[in-house]
Amino acid sequence: MGVLRVVLTVIMIVISIVMTIVILMQEGKSQGLGAIAGQSDTYWGKNKGRTMEGFLVKFTTGLVVMFFVLAILLNMHLF
Repeated sequence: MGVLRVVLTVIMIVISIVMTIVILMQEGKSQGLGAIAGQSDTYWGKNKGRTMEGFLVKFTTGLVVMFFVLAILLNMHLF
């Protein structure tokens, strides 16, 4: 069972590195005064899920979920 723990630890380290890179690739969320005036309701605002930024947000969410699941599994001392 020690081998499985080492493999999961290595996977967690790789996920951590990839998650750091993906988070740094994302743009800032500050919209400035445009959000107050209602200018964020544009074509790009409505279709943000189909852009690269939308993909990065979804990918980050998946990585965070995998990270937490691995952290819980490794701390349960099942193997």
